[in-house]
Amino acid sequence: MSTATLPVYTKKDFQTDQEIRWCPGCGDYAILSAVQSVFADLGIPREKFVMISGIGCSSRFPYYMNVFGFHTIHGRAPAIATGLKIARPDLEVWVATGDGDSLSIGGNHTIHMLRRNVGLKVLLFNNRIYGLTKGQYSPTSEIGKKTKSTPYGTNDRPFNPISLAIGAEATFVARSVDVFQGHLKDTLKKAAAHRGSAYTEILQNCNIFNDGAWNGITEKDARSEHVVMLEHGKPLVFGKNRDKGIRMNGLDLEVVQLGNGATEADLLVHDEHDPRPAYAFLLSHMEEVPGFPTPIGVLRSWNNVPRYEDLINQQLADVQAKRGKGDLGKLLRAGDTWEVRA
Repeated sequence: MSTATLPVYTKKDFQTDQEIRWCPGCGDYAILSAVQSVFADLGIPREKFVMISGIGCSSRFPYYMNVFGFHTIHGRAPAIATGLKIARPDLEVWVATGDGDSLSIGGNHTIHMLRRNVGLKVLLFNNRIYGLTKGQYSPTSEIGKKTKSTPYGTNDRPFNPISLAIGAEATFVARSVDVFQGHLKDTLKKAAAHRGSAYTEILQNCNIFNDGAWNGITEKDARSEHVVMLEHGKPLVFGKNRDKGIRMNGLDLEVVQLGNGATEADLLVHDEHDPRPAYAFLLSHMEEVPGFPTPIGVLRSWNNVPRYEDLINQQLADVQAKRGKGDLGKLLRAGDTWEVRA
């Protein structure tokens, strides 16, 4: 039995001496604070963490975390993180990305990383705008959004990030909000404990180029009426007086008023461990229907899928056991060769 003791850290151990270059009031500060606090609580040696990012405001993250990290290229963070996780499956590899970085130029990489179930923890910062390049519409901007690149309003239908992740059959999909600090930390801890791809959408504000992006759910008076907190094994209840609920009606969901012929016993009980993604997919589209709340929490957590890095490394071990270690020189000289003579 190992006698090694777990490291004891504080949030300060994960802070750096770098000047933080985000606009005052940006939601990124709240996310950074939550991640630093959570890393300190995980009991994992600091040298085991790696933070990888692409391009965007969120992608400054590696500079502000006192762990190993890479600030990579636009949209390619999942690909680079995948390579690292295959080579070093013992590392805790986290990806910080934005709605533009992850869902536009990086959309293809995101989908394939999720379908492979690579053991990465992905933090999607969603402020519905391109902030670093000063306010163009992003893949999550709502229809009709007037920006510098769409002065008459965008005609693009926005991506629903968690629906996209569930459609790719991601094994862990969650959503939280920058200003819901307690909830955000709890969600990040659940993501950290998941063995496969853990995809967490974090709704955040860009107070310079898209201020009030999520006011409909973050304002104090709006939270109870427009948010349903997902808790495994508990019925889907919401409302200021907890007098509304969600139940199944055939193959679809419906909102019901409790006490009006409906009780909590009639409501849908949240099961984040449902092996089929269909249930989580239904939840992910609730806020797009008038009268439905926005789901916050873990939509799906399914651990019975092998990790990509484990499969790859087992395959390598099996081949080496049969054929021995490869020789790069022989490989380069194999097949058709020719000589060039003067």
